Amino acid sequence: MIDGKKLSRFSLATAWGRFLKAGVMPRLTIILLGVPCFYLITLRGGLFFLFLVNLIIFLGLREFYVLMAAKGYRPFEVLGYFCALSISWYAWREGITVPLILTASLLLIMIREVFRKDMSNSLEHMAVTVFGIMYVGWLGSHLVMLRQLPLTVGAEDYIGARLVFMAALVTWAADTGAYIMGVALGRHPLIERISPKKTKEGAVGGLIGAALAGWGCSNTIVPFLTPLSGITLGLVAGVAAILGDLVESLIKRDVGIKDSAELIPGHGGVLDRFDSLLFTAPVLYYYFRFFII
Repeated sequence: MIDGKKLSRFSLATAWGRFLKAGVMPRLTIILLGVPCFYLITLRGGLFFLFLVNLIIFLGLREFYVLMAAKGYRPFEVLGYFCALSISWYAWREGITVPLILTASLLLIMIREVFRKDMSNSLEHMAVTVFGIMYVGWLGSHLVMLRQLPLTVGAEDYIGARLVFMAALVTWAADTGAYIMGVALGRHPLIERISPKKTKEGAVGGLIGAALAGWGCSNTIVPFLTPLSGITLGLVAGVAAILGDLVESLIKRDVGIKDSAELIPGHGGVLDRFDSLLFTAPVLYYYFRFFII
């Protein structure tokens, strides 16, 4: 006869072993240290928040260009950093238009390529430089745009912090739900050719986590959303988070590198940690911009 207590203890031990093997402790440590810092800086706003986003953009773009260099491409890194960071400053100051920055960036990158002695793969070098600016710089700048959104319409500054908190909470809930469900129950690959470890069960867990976070936010930090709107927005952001994660996995798979860097223990690099937020921040920004604020 099977002892139910022993079976239960065995199942718990097995599940805990899987979480330990998946690196749950470094993840918890980083979350416990990183989330309060992110909260305080976002709440403070202004240049403090802008510099935080600039740091994320700079490190993320650096990791992207390292990945491209491993693939054999030679992006114009200095131009890329300058253009990407300039976009984030536009989002904060609104003094220079994005079309001007993007136009100047494109012209400078093409002109710079003209003077490169080695003309092999010129198109690829220019393309990956521009893609890095748009992928990390432009999408990442939506965090600043989301933080500043209420000020553009004369609303209270603290609302911007709450919008960023919602974007972060929904994204982290999606990532955490996918991680927990994937480790505990994951059996069926989501898109195996891109990432064999990402499972359909994990995706379901991510959507559940994002929906619950959206519902929770509608009852707390963004009470101007109805619970139904919070759940719906959470689900949409959850889909965006999953797609953002898959896009970065696609890039790493093409390059043949597992993690974009080893900067954050248990998480890889900045891109590995913020790839989902690069997708969810624009989704929430345009939703609030056109339908709420």
